[in-house]
Amino acid sequence: MWSALSIVYVIWGSTYLAIRVMVEDVPPLLGAGLRFVVAGVAMLAFLAARGRDVRVSRRGLLAAGAVGVLLLAGGNGLVTVAEQDVPSGLAALLVASVPLWVVLLRSTVGGERVARGTLAGLAVGFCGLAVLLLPGSRPADATVGGVLLVLVAAASWASGSFLSPRLSMPSDPLVSTAWQMVVGGAVLLAGAIAAGEPGDLHLANASAKSLLAFAYLIVAGSWVAFTAYAWLLQNVPISKVATYAYVNPLVAVVLGWALLSEQLSVGTLAGAGLIVASVAAIVTRESAHPPPEPEPVPVPASEATTAEDERCIKQPAVVDSVS
Repeated sequence: MWSALSIVYVIWGSTYLAIRVMVEDVPPLLGAGLRFVVAGVAMLAFLAARGRDVRVSRRGLLAAGAVGVLLLAGGNGLVTVAEQDVPSGLAALLVASVPLWVVLLRSTVGGERVARGTLAGLAVGFCGLAVLLLPGSRPADATVGGVLLVLVAAASWASGSFLSPRLSMPSDPLVSTAWQMVVGGAVLLAGAIAAGEPGDLHLANASAKSLLAFAYLIVAGSWVAFTAYAWLLQNVPISKVATYAYVNPLVAVVLGWALLSEQLSVGTLAGAGLIVASVAAIVTRESAHPPPEPEPVPVPASEATTAEDERCIKQPAVVDSVS
């Protein structure tokens, strides 16, 4: 258990640093799109070789695709774009607000009654975000536009997480995740082509560290850490698995400071403390008192063929972290 948790803690925390290094020479949308398309296609090929049925219904593909677009294109893709102007540690701290946005969506869009303790944690977390947005708190090289873009990415990731259990996702979580990566990555590649990014990529001039960072994101971030995370979900209580949500930003901040000399101001540390504390409180409370399950989405009989090909169930998003 602790080996798998350590992998998720360190690798997913380090992907923010890898993204920051990758975008020095690799266009962000192109790099993020290729990362997920390659990872998704390779995962489908691996599962098929192991005898798993990777085919999904049209309904399941639409559901997985919608969640993949929100999580990977809107979430990870926007973070990758923003890290051209936002230090990796600050980006990780802002992304740590995802549980706060999920609670907000549950209480507003979902109409769920949220406990007072959770609402108190929510208020503390958004106070931490406000501190990070103050001019004197964020690093000098972090632009307002970049910071806001990361917050939009966090809200997009939260929307995908909120929507996922309310859709009829493919029954096999690994197959579902692979299709999320393929669709989300394809959308990012379409955006890269529209932005003319392929013409900006010059492999001959790209530094070795940027290319290594790109490879690291695929191999370590999307394959190794995901495998550990999938195992944890099946074998370890969710209260322990969820601790990655507030450990990853701490790892990212330390790595950014140690390897990229990113600034750590008093305001940054204060905002980080408020966000991490609020997320820890919310995750702990939610693990002890889980919210009611959303109603399953019925599958019309006209869309069903065989039990194996069309079987869909409620399933939480099982994908890479925003990084």
